[in-house]
Amino acid sequence: MSNNNYFSGLFCGVRSLFTGLSVTIKEFFTPKITEQYPENRKELKMFDRFRGRLIMPHNENNEHKCIGCGLCQTACPNGSIKVTTEMLETEEGKKKRSLVSYQYDLGCCMFCELCITACPQNAIEFCTDFENAVFDRTKLVQQLNKPGSKVAEKKPAVKPAAPAATPAAKPQTTDAKSEASNLETNSAV
Repeated sequence: MSNNNYFSGLFCGVRSLFTGLSVTIKEFFTPKITEQYPENRKELKMFDRFRGRLIMPHNENNEHKCIGCGLCQTACPNGSIKVTTEMLETEEGKKKRSLVSYQYDLGCCMFCELCITACPQNAIEFCTDFENAVFDRTKLVQQLNKPGSKVAEKKPAVKPAAPAATPAAKPQTTDAKSEASNLETNSAV
């Protein structure tokens, strides 16, 4: 019995060794691609899915989509996002949250993309910049909203046109029995 276990273990080990060696030999003969990094900076393009650093896109009117809800700050496991807001009163007398500053600490970020997933407005995204080396760690803390920027105004939704012909209104009865039955049904609900 012990010889049988010995030989089955030996054959299993040899088979796993040849599996590993086949992968190594296959990789040995694949052509190598070497990027000459400092010289090819101009034509070097990263993949679209690459997570370089967080940015907040602004349009030509210096408007962004961030409403200052703070969900990205809550979702960040490292605390690398600090959203500062203030409450403003609109012309209609309603209170509205306004973004004051959006700070992002690149040195603390682990590029997990939880903040982008949590953002309901799609206001932040990762860019493909990969050269983030600096001599001072304080330069890694960036303010993403530009000075004087504001939230982009949403365009009002187009309402469907009203139907041309409306059905005639049903005449109301004013007798005492129908009013009593209406009161009973309304109170029962």
